[in-house]
Amino acid sequence: MFENVPLPQSPRSETSTIVGEEVEMKKGVQMTICERLHHFTWAWFTLTMSTGGLALLISNQPFQFQGLREIGLAVYIIDLLFFALCCFLMALRFFLHGGFLKSLRHEREGFFFPTFWLSVATIISGLYKFFGEDADESFQLALEVLFWIYCACTLTLAVVQYYFVFSSHTYHLQTMMPSWILPIFPVMLSGTIASVIAEQQPARSAIPIVCAGITFQGLGFSVAFMMYSHYIGRLMQAGLPHREHRPGMFICVGPPAFTALALVGMTAGLPEQFEILHDESSIQDARIMTLIAVSAAVFLWALSLWFFCIAVIAVIRERPTAFHLSWWAMVFPNTGFTLATITLGNWLDSTGIKGVATAMSIGIICMFLFVLVSHVRAVIRQDIMYPGKDEDVSE
Repeated sequence: MFENVPLPQSPRSETSTIVGEEVEMKKGVQMTICERLHHFTWAWFTLTMSTGGLALLISNQPFQFQGLREIGLAVYIIDLLFFALCCFLMALRFFLHGGFLKSLRHEREGFFFPTFWLSVATIISGLYKFFGEDADESFQLALEVLFWIYCACTLTLAVVQYYFVFSSHTYHLQTMMPSWILPIFPVMLSGTIASVIAEQQPARSAIPIVCAGITFQGLGFSVAFMMYSHYIGRLMQAGLPHREHRPGMFICVGPPAFTALALVGMTAGLPEQFEILHDESSIQDARIMTLIAVSAAVFLWALSLWFFCIAVIAVIRERPTAFHLSWWAMVFPNTGFTLATITLGNWLDSTGIKGVATAMSIGIICMFLFVLVSHVRAVIRQDIMYPGKDEDVSE
């Protein structure tokens, strides 16, 4: 993916050259929708995960006004429509052209399959945010079941996909991509879901949900942190990515930000009757846990800030010219970063932090609209969903 450092020629690079020549030959040729669907990749779910994240961000603003919740609900409904459309088009691709398992095994496209599960995570969280107020027991039970199913599926994904990558592909550290973190991202968001739904769950359900959330959040961030060492080493040795792929650098903002958000949210999600479940000292224990969670969240927030600043400078210095679906990385991870800022502002009761979070939210909305318009324009102009221009091509 990164082309700023010359590497020895390999069959992969030769394949990329051939594909590039084919693209030049086909340039300007109008293809049918069915033909273009062959290049509808898993990376399209970056659109739905970003839209769902934006809906949650709008609903969690520190300064509320009348109609804000309705705006967030409208964005959430749009996200459901986008998700249904992407699922339909993806199913149509495999029905017309086949290659479902091949897409999952692909050395590049396969890394984007987790974005489907990240979209599911935002949908589950949105169900509670927009429909969970004064919900009955059956709705709470449904959320609990969805949470455990999500945990089982994403843990399986994290194990199986990484095992397949380790055993079937060979990657050079000089070409390390932030997308290598994506397979562990969905299971990590189990903690984020737990921080959202646990507060309204009965004690018998809330405590196991919080414990599972902490477990999987820790697993996800630990693996991501190990990946960071390769990423920093790649930057030190080979320099910054090619300008067309620099928006993907924002992926690294996500893991520490969502971990900070989840830690604080899960401590708040402990049931009020937590003290009667164990002994009289449990109230004090819960307060200590909250203090530790907030302190750790500030620590992780600073790490997200550092990755954010590096990515911003890299993108501004050499702005990408051709749209890629990786541009959505400028939205979703930064949504988690902004939500973490809002959460810390609320816990610290800081008007200044809340004001900064509001400004960040406005920036996220502007970036979402910019990327969405660029996305639509790229489809119309055949800049994506076209041979040699999508994530189904090896680089």
